[in-house]
Amino acid sequence: MPNIAVLVSGRGSNLQAIIDSIEADYLKAQIAVVISDVENAYALERARRHEIEAVFIDPKRFTSKELYEKEIIRLLKNHGVELILLAGYMRIVGDVLLSAYKNRILNIHPSLLPAFTGLHAQKQAFDYGVKVAGCTVHFVDETLDRGPIILQRCVEIKEDDTPETLADRILEQEHKIYPEAVKLFVENRLRIEGRKVRIIE
Repeated sequence: MPNIAVLVSGRGSNLQAIIDSIEADYLKAQIAVVISDVENAYALERARRHEIEAVFIDPKRFTSKELYEKEIIRLLKNHGVELILLAGYMRIVGDVLLSAYKNRILNIHPSLLPAFTGLHAQKQAFDYGVKVAGCTVHFVDETLDRGPIILQRCVEIKEDDTPETLADRILEQEHKIYPEAVKLFVENRLRIEGRKVRIIE
């Protein structure tokens, strides 16, 4: 089974969705390591509860982003990692990590990309007044939230919604499509063709 690393910064609910999918035998893979840039991220506790190695790497220990990412890569190589998942990881991935794992880094974003990139995407959508929001799983490249799209899921915005209730409903869909996208990758059913990702039946 392929080894996965999950990079986190926060509570790790999408990490939990991946763990649950593996334990339910839906996803034929294993999480080799969970890495956080935040020492007290709850995601690390989630990993430990499932006997997954959980590591805090303090970016402040390093004089450059390049050295920080080289330390991450060293850890990934030691664990034989083949796929990286970003799950609430609040740092922009740099050239060092992108080069080492080209087309092998996935991210989940709480909007229908390319709309509402960056932080607080749910609130951006709500404030803009769109009628449909959603979430996107995409390959990570050198552009912010603009890598080739794998899967998307729509979430209707209701008249009585708030940014918080909308975010909660989007999160429910994130927990469904992220494991699905990872499953497609693990089964070698994704082909990047320019900007498009073709799914092999």
